Amino acid sequence: MKILVACEESQAVTIELRKLGHEAYSCDIEPCSGGHPEWHIQQDVIPILKEKWDMIVAFPPCTYLTNAGARHLWKNHQLNLERYQKGLEAKEFFMMFYNADCERIGVENPTPSRIYELPEKTQVIQPYQFGHPYTKRTQLWLKGLPNLIPTNEVEPERTQCPSGSYSHKHGEKHRGMFTTDRAKNRSKTFPGIAKAKAMAEQWAGKAK
Repeated sequence: MKILVACEESQAVTIELRKLGHEAYSCDIEPCSGGHPEWHIQQDVIPILKEKWDMIVAFPPCTYLTNAGARHLWKNHQLNLERYQKGLEAKEFFMMFYNADCERIGVENPTPSRIYELPEKTQVIQPYQFGHPYTKRTQLWLKGLPNLIPTNEVEPERTQCPSGSYSHKHGEKHRGMFTTDRAKNRSKTFPGIAKAKAMAEQWAGKAK
């Protein structure tokens, strides 16, 4: 299958899909850190969504959508209109993936703030379901794809990155959705192997 892995500079999912024989490409405005620039499209992802893809897996920016940052929406019991507007722009970007013209779509994000009224999630997953003893509640929005089945449930020991995530600038409209490398590292597909492998094997399988 020809697969787009959007907003992924780590190439964690892309590499696992390639191992299974799929024509997978990561896409991000940042250079890839996964060691395979030949599989990386470094540009704004929006124009690429118009191409024909057999599957789209996306990790859109969550800085302004996540419930963990909801406290910044209100100052002295008043709505922070600037941040709210950024959240609406982030929602629009999220919805581009969710509504893409593709039969198989998987979008991952932390729990969003209810104020943005994102579509109902399909599934909630945790790192400890994939062999890593941490909690980091993550939600999946799936179309044409099955729920992920845990591969190795272990006892959680502590929370991983309790708040925050990084984001990208995707075109002028989404400018400003960028924080720091610390936040960027927190946003990588946790921890880069186990869950990525599960996504590749369970959603795509071995190429025929």
